[in-house]
Amino acid sequence: MTTPGPVPDADGVLAEQLLRLTRRLHRIQRQHLQPVGITPAQARLLRVVAQYDAAPRMADLAERLEVVPRAVTTLVDGLETAGRVRRVPDPANRRVVRVELTDLGRTTLRELRGARRAAAEDILAPLTAGQREALGELLSALTDGGTGPASRKP
Repeated sequence: MTTPGPVPDADGVLAEQLLRLTRRLHRIQRQHLQPVGITPAQARLLRVVAQYDAAPRMADLAERLEVVPRAVTTLVDGLETAGRVRRVPDPANRRVVRVELTDLGRTTLRELRGARRAAAEDILAPLTAGQREALGELLSALTDGGTGPASRKP
């Protein structure tokens, strides 16, 4: 008769699976963004800038991205050098700098949508439609307490 081995730590196994999935997501995302010539962090900044009705302040971007202002400065520097965003003075306070998309930035956003869809398809390919829906609900429960769009029934 064999003695049972240690009981597996289910939460630890799940945590490791999530970490492996995160690494895979980042790798696939980088592969799909490479032809666009943009990093995942720059892509995220472009998407956030596009969400504002008017050009946001650098501080607004740092808050929304949950990063230090210096990180936003570095991202904006790279995107500005590539012609995807430009810094503009705030009309009410010239000490404040705002960031707006250029035409190239808007074109890049369209390209990013396609790259993100392709990356998502690579990741989700093994799943059925029902599994994808279940995964969306589970991820919503983990990320926003189940109040996200995937957790709402049509």
